Amino acid sequence: MATTIDGQAPRLPRGIDFRPPAWLGNPHLQTILASSGLRRRLLARRQQRVARGALECLLECGEGVRLGGLFTAQDTHPRARALVVLLHGWEGSTRSNYMLDSAASLLDAGFDVFRLNFRDHGDTHALNRGLFHSCRIDEVVGAMRAIQARFEPDALALAGFSLGGNFALRVALRAPGAGLRLRRVVAICPVVSPGNGLYGLEEGFFLYRRYFLHKWRRSLRLKQRAFPDVEWFTPEEFRGDLRALTRSLVLRHTDFGSLEGYLDGYSVADDRLARLEVPTTILTAADDPVIPVADFEGLALPDCVDLDIAPRGGHCGFLTGLAAPGFAGAYLAARLADALEAPRAAAAARPDAA
Repeated sequence: MATTIDGQAPRLPRGIDFRPPAWLGNPHLQTILASSGLRRRLLARRQQRVARGALECLLECGEGVRLGGLFTAQDTHPRARALVVLLHGWEGSTRSNYMLDSAASLLDAGFDVFRLNFRDHGDTHALNRGLFHSCRIDEVVGAMRAIQARFEPDALALAGFSLGGNFALRVALRAPGAGLRLRRVVAICPVVSPGNGLYGLEEGFFLYRRYFLHKWRRSLRLKQRAFPDVEWFTPEEFRGDLRALTRSLVLRHTDFGSLEGYLDGYSVADDRLARLEVPTTILTAADDPVIPVADFEGLALPDCVDLDIAPRGGHCGFLTGLAAPGFAGAYLAARLADALEAPRAAAAARPDAA
């Protein structure tokens, strides 16, 4: 939450405040342990707090698309500060460690939380016939509209991790025209330039490549089982590496015509965020082994965007210990609390407020 330095007024946490213990300083260790089964077991009680009483929701997102998610109401404040929608990364889900850990921090701080599953994530493969791909932004905007209409929150905020951070930024771009009353967006380690991200996975630490290919192929097998009448990929295509399988997805199941056109379709690089109107915070790490920090340094951002580059943290890691709540969840809760309290405080201070 807000911190105090040398007796001065409290201030918001920043990326530079993340200081992992020496043994957790390695970015690969941060990244791998964050999603590990070991961390899931150590944080089981904290994660159960989020799952307990969660309401399963099926959202109508337009054009016959349905997405699933889970709503959990806070019980620490007389009234929720806001409803925060959380978006997971590629091949993650509502049950990912970082989603549950961040949701617990938000619930403790008085926020209601909605965890959304993207298409074909979290065992929702049978809900929609078409395959998931990263340019399906319209249905995520539709899900946000459905959440807003269903829960009618006093304030609505959005946060995403990795690919979910990329989606959150693109939702923010479309929010004014879509009738979304978004008060604040937070993107944690978002994908900026998908072409660079794919290259980084191909040329970087081999475990990441193996991890994502394993999870994606498992997901595609579940899709095949849900729709056995469709040959989504040939056996040869299915055995391809990450780039080859992505190219097959694009050419078989999208209208982009090329892998390069598809990757450009969900890029937020260069000046694509320049017209953002929703106040936004981007938190990333200079040592992120998946998303190059140079992608962030080249962004053209408006005044409403705060780019916060932490020296360390890995990719969606920010672990202070194996069994300790993550820095990212506390950071997210503090940022959202400040964003929502500041306008209320300003209104209360006006002479006509009395």
